[in-house]
Amino acid sequence: MTLSPRIGVVIVTMGTRPRELEALLASVAKQDVPAARVVLVGNATSLDDVSTDVLGAAGAPGATEVTKVPLAENLGCPGGRNVGLELLRDGGGDEVDVVVELDDDGLLIATDVFREVRRQFAEDPRLGIIGFRVADEQGRTERRWVPRLRAGDPMRGGPVTAFLGGGHAFSMPMLRQIGLWPGEFFFGHEESDLAWRALDGGWEIRYVPTLVLQHPRTSPARHAVYYRFTARNRVWLARRRLPAPLIPVYLGVWITLAMLRMRSVTGLKAWWGGFTEGIRTPAGERAPMSWRTVWRMTRLGRPPVL
Repeated sequence: MTLSPRIGVVIVTMGTRPRELEALLASVAKQDVPAARVVLVGNATSLDDVSTDVLGAAGAPGATEVTKVPLAENLGCPGGRNVGLELLRDGGGDEVDVVVELDDDGLLIATDVFREVRRQFAEDPRLGIIGFRVADEQGRTERRWVPRLRAGDPMRGGPVTAFLGGGHAFSMPMLRQIGLWPGEFFFGHEESDLAWRALDGGWEIRYVPTLVLQHPRTSPARHAVYYRFTARNRVWLARRRLPAPLIPVYLGVWITLAMLRMRSVTGLKAWWGGFTEGIRTPAGERAPMSWRTVWRMTRLGRPPVL
């Protein structure tokens, strides 16, 4: 990693949150360390109505051109992000060292986020992922937004085994080593697949709660495919990444938790349909993590069965 890593930004949108997207782009433009490149990917949207020719005042120092990539079909969040990552990874002379990915309904409320991201990656060549703290408009962080089992204190940072997809930063050398998002997941648990590969590759995942992405409080169950894809992708994740003895343990734990939490007959049917789909359909290339990684995750407080 260079002393001053160049930062790229990837944002995926379906064009359904134009005001939020405009505010997010404005918050990116206000960063005191400008992004080298910004890529806006339209999942099944043309982006014609998004005015982002230049991020920042035209001709001003640090003004950044925005590359629009409209897609004819919805590739899901991980698939859309991969399009942006591939563009930055294969950009030749416009290569970047660190990629920040942001939800299109998120907001950077501080102007020094990129500066701190750059500093941390410059100081630690084995840092692979920085996870931001997600907070609502009142500054509150929900327990499910804290990437550790002991989620009582959202301000406790440090090495973790997971990160939130809404706001994070990746090392480009890490992505070249371990690969990109599992696009076939479409929605749900793609962060776990990427995080487990990163840890197995010897990279560190660091939760930095002072780096904040403001995000409205929403339920992931608002998506019609939530229950089906959650169950299917958990099975795929286990089949792809876990040592064989841990697969039934992992799936048994999550079947129990899902049944205890389920409040909807419709959701129950969709969940079991997704679970069956995960068993019957190809999960992708199997590359289980080493037992050394299992132990590392256990020492960090979250063994890969929870």
